[in-house]
Amino acid sequence: MTSYPVIGLPTLAIPPGPKPARFGINQSYVRALTAAGCAPVLIPPIDEQDRLRSIYERLDGIVFPGGADVAPEAYGEQAIQNLNIIEPERDRTELTLARWAFDDDLPTLGICRGQQLLNVALGGSLYQDLHHQGATTVEHSDADGRARTALIHRVRLDPDSRLAQLIDETSIDVNSLHHQAVKSVAPRLRVTGKSDDGIIEAIESPERRFWIAVQWHPEEIDDLAWVQRLFQGFARAAQPSG
Repeated sequence: MTSYPVIGLPTLAIPPGPKPARFGINQSYVRALTAAGCAPVLIPPIDEQDRLRSIYERLDGIVFPGGADVAPEAYGEQAIQNLNIIEPERDRTELTLARWAFDDDLPTLGICRGQQLLNVALGGSLYQDLHHQGATTVEHSDADGRARTALIHRVRLDPDSRLAQLIDETSIDVNSLHHQAVKSVAPRLRVTGKSDDGIIEAIESPERRFWIAVQWHPEEIDDLAWVQRLFQGFARAAQPSG
């Protein structure tokens, strides 16, 4: 029987509308992980730690996906008025999972909000809004109506980074769908990639087997060879022994 690494995917709460309230995640994450040889498992926001731990202990790896903003209070700031859309229960669940994963050296991949979440979990901070706070004049969000798959800007990677060596690239064109980004990097993480305007686009932990985060959305462009190498490398790191 084939042994697939079980990968946790935290979900978001979808409020009631024409249909009842639900939990969900974009299907592109599941497709990318399945194609890489993983068995994805969706994790709802759960406040009860014992139940959450029961799920966590069955995982071989975890992917923190994109989504709404991490609450500024989590990194010691007050929210800038009318800029933040937050999901407190999701923040609590994901910050807990991220800290457990770091402590236990569980293979971890962060994507967009996921990069921001991992940085905050270990003590870093964020730009609440890149334009409002003057971090760049480049449009990194999809406010202009761009396709989610559109390759918008270049990211230069540190050749010595785990990410660059894994995907065998040091300069890549990426899609971009975010209005926030890492500001101060958590002490136990290092910057491994930036866009040409200086925005932090990749971070990783040199202390862990696989703790990599990117600011773009590779799951949306998984027909590219280097994206496939990223997910396949994550799957290898999460492969259960024995």
